[in-house]
Amino acid sequence: MSIFINAKTKVVVQGITGRDGTFHSSQMLGYGTAVVAGVTPGKGGQTFEGRVPIFDTVKEAVDATGANTSVIYVRAPFAADAVCEAADAGAKLVVCISEGVPVKDMSWVLPYIKSKGCRLIGPNCPGIIAPKDKVKVGILPAAIFKGGSVGVVSRSGTLTYEIVFQLTSNGFGQSTCIGIGGDPLIGTNFIDSLAAFEKDAKTKAVVLIGEIGGTDEEEAAAFISGHMSKPVVAFVAGQTAPPGKRMGHAGAIVSGGSGTAAEKIEAFRKAGVPVAGIPSEITRLLRAAAPGLKA
Repeated sequence: MSIFINAKTKVVVQGITGRDGTFHSSQMLGYGTAVVAGVTPGKGGQTFEGRVPIFDTVKEAVDATGANTSVIYVRAPFAADAVCEAADAGAKLVVCISEGVPVKDMSWVLPYIKSKGCRLIGPNCPGIIAPKDKVKVGILPAAIFKGGSVGVVSRSGTLTYEIVFQLTSNGFGQSTCIGIGGDPLIGTNFIDSLAAFEKDAKTKAVVLIGEIGGTDEEEAAAFISGHMSKPVVAFVAGQTAPPGKRMGHAGAIVSGGSGTAAEKIEAFRKAGVPVAGIPSEITRLLRAAAPGLKA
């Protein structure tokens, strides 16, 4: 099994005719994802690659195709409205790839879509992939993934790819990999993902990739200590980051002496979670934490 997406996932792409939407829609289709519709206002009636119908609104797309998931490639100023449009249309999962979405926008979007029974992944995230089901929603590079039993959840993007490459190269396939995004306000956090992995029978162990800033990792450590029966190993990026400087993600800033890598690593270790010093150590820690783990 997998979490949040599966073989029944039907995807509508908001912004399918834009540069990023075009490229990544083609990649998703090539991987096997059921991209059933696209949305670009004013281009309804056209098709993408001669097989995916394009609609003017998400509601039209959902009504016509039964899409249950949306992925958003629109520019940041319009991303909040795009998320809400998808939720209003009945999408149960929305993956927002858009970077630079204002925190103020997310402060009202999150409670609104929650009232609609819709889950958001992102914004500013690479998306989610379930290798065994050959489904990916977002920009994750499918070639490095392999179906298996290790769940991966990460605040980072490219660091995720490095660690997944290490896992695959060492024989550890993945059940689901989810990039939750590094912004201060996001729709799906570590705890949401860990809880889902704990319930997923096919996930036997979890790799968590954190970074400096905020308290998400400390909260995840507390959850693991009290609620996870499956082994978890972690890596925290930003171990040499200088205080007061933002490191890539809007949420990756150490201020007032809090949010440091050292604090997060200590929280994980107190919860019994081994923490890698460098990404390549993840597979060694995984072997030790989950002896006999097989893809």
